[in-house]
Amino acid sequence: MKDRIFALDIGTRSVTGIILEKRDQTYHMLDYYMMEHKERSMRDGQIHNVVAVSETIIEVKNKLESSHGSLSKVCVAAAGRALMTTQATASKSLQDTPITSEETIKHLELSAVQMAQLNLQKLQQDADLSSYYCVGYSVLHYRIDQQQIGSLIDQRGTEASVEIIATFLPKVVVESLLAALGRANLEMEALTLEPIAAIHVLIPESMRRLNVVLVDIGAGTSDIAITDKGTVVAYGMVPIAGDEITEAISDQYLLDFPSAEKAKRMIVDNGEAIVEDILGFEATITPNMIENDITDAIDNLATQISNEIINLNSHSPKAVMLVGGGSLTPGITNSIASKLNLPINRVAVRGIDAINQLEKTNKLPTGPDFVTPIGIGIAAKQNPVHYVSVTVNGNTIRLFEMKELTVGDCLIQSSIDIQKWYGKPGIASIITINNKEVTLPGEIGEPPSIQLNDTNASVNSKIHNGDIITIEKGRDGKHAQVTIQELLGDIPPLMIYYNGAKYHIYPQFEVNNVPVTKEYSIQDRDNLTWRQPNSLEAVLNQVSSDKVGKDEPFIVYVNEEPIHITKGEPQIALNGKPATMDHRLKQGDRLQLLLAEQPTVKDVLNQLNKPLTHRIMVSFNNESVELAQPLYVIKKGDSILDEDTPLKKHDRLKVYEQEQQPFIYQDIFRYVDLDLTNANGKFSIYQNNAPSSFHSTIKHGDHLQIIWE
Repeated sequence: MKDRIFALDIGTRSVTGIILEKRDQTYHMLDYYMMEHKERSMRDGQIHNVVAVSETIIEVKNKLESSHGSLSKVCVAAAGRALMTTQATASKSLQDTPITSEETIKHLELSAVQMAQLNLQKLQQDADLSSYYCVGYSVLHYRIDQQQIGSLIDQRGTEASVEIIATFLPKVVVESLLAALGRANLEMEALTLEPIAAIHVLIPESMRRLNVVLVDIGAGTSDIAITDKGTVVAYGMVPIAGDEITEAISDQYLLDFPSAEKAKRMIVDNGEAIVEDILGFEATITPNMIENDITDAIDNLATQISNEIINLNSHSPKAVMLVGGGSLTPGITNSIASKLNLPINRVAVRGIDAINQLEKTNKLPTGPDFVTPIGIGIAAKQNPVHYVSVTVNGNTIRLFEMKELTVGDCLIQSSIDIQKWYGKPGIASIITINNKEVTLPGEIGEPPSIQLNDTNASVNSKIHNGDIITIEKGRDGKHAQVTIQELLGDIPPLMIYYNGAKYHIYPQFEVNNVPVTKEYSIQDRDNLTWRQPNSLEAVLNQVSSDKVGKDEPFIVYVNEEPIHITKGEPQIALNGKPATMDHRLKQGDRLQLLLAEQPTVKDVLNQLNKPLTHRIMVSFNNESVELAQPLYVIKKGDSILDEDTPLKKHDRLKVYEQEQQPFIYQDIFRYVDLDLTNANGKFSIYQNNAPSSFHSTIKHGDHLQIIWE
């Protein structure tokens, strides 16, 4: 018996039946027949009038049976436009604990799919989640604290979330399809999805790794399917297609809808159409005229298709294939290419001549209209969709095998929210660190354990008919347990040099005012304080026994006011400069002990910012001379002290301010020796090249001269 395949493409406007014969590795089309519905019995791929659709099916079946004998089994497809696509987001608290496994991310994605399923249920006001089969989903975005990110692995933050787009097939679509076939005395031999059928015959499996879009432009809708990485990743639909073009032709050329539809087909088949408008005028319409006269309608169709492609795919694909009668609309390929920023040769209409598995004969229909019907026959036979029964935690569920099914698909269909099966986090501890309250989260709960036929499995594990899946809640996390070392991490010590030797100054820890080491295990309500000694005084306490800053300070009294003379005490130089005990040290600082020196009167006056003398510089006979007069008189008891007089602790000094007198010319002679060898008794006195006298006032910078005559 020859291997014959009877396939039906049950569309919105018509039903197309084909009979294929399998010959080795190819298929031969024996016959085909297409018939339009007598009434509008389908909308957007959904059968609304089972009886009316079944009558059309019966007529197509009878026509083919008249030539090929009895037909009892048929391959059919669920329309791509019947698929429902929705977006949803699921989130997970991180508690500053990053996600470290792909399995955890997969669990989060499945939770988002279940949210999408719930959203769809609410939107359709359906009480039964199992009324929708998930046929695929794609991740749109990963986010950490609402910021988009490429991967969730090892990312730190408060919350991780994933946004997905999921596609569902209503169970009623399949059930109404079965009902219509049953009324026509046909048994469903195999089932597929229309987009999968077309892709299966047009895109070889080796090429499905490419990001390619297939658009089936029918009468009322344009169905979209997208391949990437070896599978179909998204489906979509826009409620605009060939009828939009027919209406535009009707408006432009004053034709009724049936005449416009007929003209559109004639233009495709014959290159032109002769029409008569409602006023009785004849006109010849060509493809170029169509493209120019209804540009807006063509542009609108291309825009909506392109926008939906971008919405589903997030970016322009590598190529776009067009099938269906609407794909022959003049200019549609160039318009879609332009809107997707693709070269013109990356958007093309594909007809049945592109189906490699089909034998080419003269009896074959031409054009892209029959790609989907032929694809249904071939794909439904080679890759049929089956119902699969599995048991999840003792409950039997049935799945629609649109793709290779996994444990995750079973959990979705059984309404198990895997996020709720994680163990609870352990009890947190509240502690205080340096007067700041901190919450230490408990250990995170473990993920649920999954077994497939008594073998450990994951949500990605493949399942088969009759499999038994068991999911158990993960272990709860332990209460917060952490040491000071684990809590604060490695705190590098302060490294300094003291008198040339290297020292490391380590942090100090106290819990509830008791010194502890960094290995101490933190308890709830502990009060932890820690500090890194870095003041000069604190560091010296650890590295030196020298009593720097600890001896009685060197104090003298000036006019009964105490004056602290630091020179009389041991000092510390920081990187070669004097430093105070409260100075904050940094890595690599060098400290040097400076021994005490004997303070003098000059040191006291310097500390008081009181110069002992008033000094000026003048030039006398071209030599520089410094003149000085005391500003203060320093006494200890009755003794007058000079600036070099050494002092002892607690000396009591009196400082008397002298009235400052101007310098006069004759003061110079206390500082110079006159050479009187050539003196003859007569001389002239000059100040700044002008005659002067011995009582003239002089000031800083003056030029003085005595010239002997």
